[in-house]
Amino acid sequence: MFEYCADPGTLSGYLWWSCYLTTGKEFGFYISFGVVLSLLFLTVPLIMILGFAGALARRSRFLPLRWFGTIYTSMVRGVPDIIFFLFALIALDQGIEYLRHIILCPDWTEPIRQGNDFRVCPAAKMPLGNSPQWVHEVYGFSLAIVGFGVVFGAFAANTLYGALDAVPKGQLETGTAFGMSPRQIFRRIHLPQMWVYALPGLSNLWMILIKATPLLFLLGVEDIVYWARELGGTKTAIYAYPHGDWRLGYFLVLLVFYLALTWVSERVFDRLSRRVSRGQATLGGTA
Repeated sequence: MFEYCADPGTLSGYLWWSCYLTTGKEFGFYISFGVVLSLLFLTVPLIMILGFAGALARRSRFLPLRWFGTIYTSMVRGVPDIIFFLFALIALDQGIEYLRHIILCPDWTEPIRQGNDFRVCPAAKMPLGNSPQWVHEVYGFSLAIVGFGVVFGAFAANTLYGALDAVPKGQLETGTAFGMSPRQIFRRIHLPQMWVYALPGLSNLWMILIKATPLLFLLGVEDIVYWARELGGTKTAIYAYPHGDWRLGYFLVLLVFYLALTWVSERVFDRLSRRVSRGQATLGGTA
């Protein structure tokens, strides 16, 4: 980045560090923090949509829909996250390629399943083999969002289902006595009061989601864990910036990052909890 970084072997002290910390790979490490934050904030809307859908499905009077909501929340919550991520995302990836294969390559005669290999025509690959690297990364990141959304959406559905049931029935009956329609009762009474009971569970789910972000590394996304391991490993004299095993230092940076993110999250949820509990005689507020 700086002109004096042309020959790192002649540098030492501050100058060496200023060059080392501004290399392209180090910037990749810095950008990976944004990748983790992007995953969190892009996944939350999907989690809440699936959570509300699952909770309302479990409360539905239509039996097949209620069964679907119950199976979704029970099955996904009962499977270890890492197993579901790897299985579901591989299945999703292969399903997309299979549909593209049927549409784009109708004359293909070779079997798709060849032993342990899953082979489709080159035109059906996702992404295409000649696509730029950023396309592969965006595709893997998109699959990760879907995987996180489906898994944590099931947990959110269970939390929201319990919160909807926790709202005192007397308040809903009061809305009926005032002549409100079921939709008005849900929108003006049920939904606002539900947040008092849902926030503690949702805050805990957010913390678990933060702790689960290192799974991006297993999904092939170049996240902070990938770069910490890559940059912290021993670099010999064949590298421009040789150093010993610095993985401990890099992972300490990750430790500080996650602790800071957790601390900020706790402050935000505390403020939200006080706001939604204002004026309510519940465990989350005062009379």
